[in-house]
Amino acid sequence: MKFNDLGFFAHKTAEIEKGAKVGKETKIWANSHLMPEARVGSSCNIGQNVFVGAKAVIGNGVKIQNNVSVYDDVIVEDGCFLGPSVVFTNVINPRAFIERKDEYKKTLIKEGTTIGANATIICGVTLGEYSFVGAGSVITKDVDSYRLVYGNPAGDHGWICRCGLKLSFEKGRAVCSCGEKYKKISPEKIVPQN
Repeated sequence: MKFNDLGFFAHKTAEIEKGAKVGKETKIWANSHLMPEARVGSSCNIGQNVFVGAKAVIGNGVKIQNNVSVYDDVIVEDGCFLGPSVVFTNVINPRAFIERKDEYKKTLIKEGTTIGANATIICGVTLGEYSFVGAGSVITKDVDSYRLVYGNPAGDHGWICRCGLKLSFEKGRAVCSCGEKYKKISPEKIVPQN
């Protein structure tokens, strides 16, 4: 593997259209396609058969596994993980015979979020920082920061540490085995205490 003159690696079968912006040390693997004006940050790993739309934004240090399509108006912030075959949508009520490009809804995946394999993210939602979506889940509404959700539709299954381990709260406080400390400030919100 060798970085090109622009500082990133693209497999010979990857298609990076003119106007797409790719950060240094990013790797783009076989059969992936970046549309014109797509933005991908530095130190990302874009797996095989990944599509990135023209109005999609991928932050720094993002890992996108094989067979993911990141459509227009999806924003993925720094340090996120998108598992194999994650599905995003961009229109609530699509019809083949009605063009609704002016109705795309913004989907925001905040810093550090993990989305497990085969999860579906319905457009217009926000996944909070370091939230964790279990494999095969269907996300139909916003997810709080540090929240663990899974199921169809996804439901709340507690809190998750920045390191990815489930937290156990006692008297409004939790200490993860990694050493991170958290405080519950409301039933819907926790904050790190380090």
